[in-house]
Amino acid sequence: MVLKEKKKTQKTNQDDSPQKDVPEAKDPLASDTGTKKKDELQELKDQAAAEKDRVLRLSAEFENYKKRTQREINDFKKFANETIFRQLLSVVDNLERAISAAEENSEESALFEGVKLTHKEIIKLFESFNVKPVNAENEPFDPNFHQAVTQEETDEFPENTVTTVLQKGYQLHDRLIRPAMVVVSKKANKETEKNTEN
Repeated sequence: MVLKEKKKTQKTNQDDSPQKDVPEAKDPLASDTGTKKKDELQELKDQAAAEKDRVLRLSAEFENYKKRTQREINDFKKFANETIFRQLLSVVDNLERAISAAEENSEESALFEGVKLTHKEIIKLFESFNVKPVNAENEPFDPNFHQAVTQEETDEFPENTVTTVLQKGYQLHDRLIRPAMVVVSKKANKETEKNTEN
């Protein structure tokens, strides 16, 4: 009986113990694991965003590369015949000289007609490949398109105007392949005029 009473008192003591009301303590390692998982998740999200950004940049760079390459190919196609046309220009010059020499003699011979027709055909060929003459005569001097050979004192033209074209210039599309060789006007000096009169 004593044993039974001892056991009962132990049970009541255990039931009355202050540990009964205290909630179970959480494992400190368990809460750190949750935070670590959140940190790892955030780190993975940041890495994914960085990779996405990198892929977008690479994609944009590739698009720019494709556009640049296409432009270069188009330019190559556009100007591939430039050297041929440069060499043909001297032929055109000689034909023009022959035409002007024949016109001065005023005899319209078969040779003259043949040269004129040949010249016309070459000019048509140039036009079909977008080779155009540079406008120079009576135009203001432009060093981008004209090459001044000499200057001429005159009052007939404003200063820095092309008075004579010695050799035509040509453009292929919008690129100059040969500048026009020109004579440029400058104002006549009044003193030189007076000295020549005396």
